[in-house]
Amino acid sequence: MSAPADDPEGQARFTAFRQGLQKFGWTEGQNVHIDVRWAGGDAALDRKFSTELVSLTPDVILATASPTVAALQLATRTVPIVFAHAVDPVGAGFVDSLARPGGNATGFVLFEYSIAAKWLELLKEIAPNVTRVAVLRDSAIAAGIGQFGAIQSVAPSLGVELTPVNVRDPGEIERAISAFAGSPNGGLIVTASPLALVHRDLIVTLAARYKLCAVYIARPYIIAGGLIFYGPDIPDLYRRAAGYIDRILKGEKPADLPVQAPTKYELVINLKTAKALGITVPLSLLGRADEVME
Repeated sequence: MSAPADDPEGQARFTAFRQGLQKFGWTEGQNVHIDVRWAGGDAALDRKFSTELVSLTPDVILATASPTVAALQLATRTVPIVFAHAVDPVGAGFVDSLARPGGNATGFVLFEYSIAAKWLELLKEIAPNVTRVAVLRDSAIAAGIGQFGAIQSVAPSLGVELTPVNVRDPGEIERAISAFAGSPNGGLIVTASPLALVHRDLIVTLAARYKLCAVYIARPYIIAGGLIFYGPDIPDLYRRAAGYIDRILKGEKPADLPVQAPTKYELVINLKTAKALGITVPLSLLGRADEVME
């Protein structure tokens, strides 16, 4: 798991996975044993725990985000791996193709990079005056670079100047956002990365402090007080990953199981945060929302 052990969202995702296993007849302590490691977005722990888990000779390993998959494939090219939400698994080298993965890994795509352009469009829709946008991304992973590139591709047509912000540590995040917020008409996009999710309380607090309209990739940011989220239903991906675990435990090979895309996307708006920011959410946007938090 890429989250810390005490992270409620990480626990919720793990619970969704176990519920998925139970649906297929696998009950922990009876006919299946699960060893868990919580890396908390730490790349060194990803590598350490990957080696530990492979040494236990498991029948299959559930991986979470792309950095976890990369660390596991450094440790083994034979033990089956199912990833719950990787970004661009072909580009990252995890699989040969989506239809025929070909190696020891398969699973589920978090999203296509094109969704990142949608985040900027949503930000301009909810806050038309925004002309400067800080993009929080993890430049150490391919997904961080790819998401920023997709946002870059539409920024000129929307009249927006982008500022990349790395998420290596809390101090860097705070310094960069504080400096960015010194000029007017600013907004914020938080892309998908395990580290950003670990630091979500800090990021949401800074957005509120500096009155930055922000679009996020996942529901936990909105629960923490963020403004708007558009992305896949991630716990659902863990339930679906349990289905692939079941098939592998019954003899199928990852190489033959196609990588699948999310089937559920959500648009959630936090009206309390909008009010605090002095924003009137357009009715057109409210009408498209799957959920509006008061």
